[in-house]
Amino acid sequence: MTTEDIEKAIELLTPSELARFRAWFEQFEAQRFDQALERDAQAGRLDAFAEEALNAYRAGQTRDL
Repeated sequence: MTTEDIEKAIELLTPSELARFRAWFEQFEAQRFDQALERDAQAGRLDAFAEEALNAYRAGQTRDL
């Protein structure tokens, strides 16, 4: 199945089916994002951002975080 096949199938959905698909896809995307974030956190890829935020907080610079 190609991306084009999927696009065509989505175009054929009824409004209620499309709403159901949209809800499923939002949940799917959120889960994938959470998994990627967890992998990045475990690999230490977010440590510099966390340290920067903590330093700003300690210095009283809480805006723009």
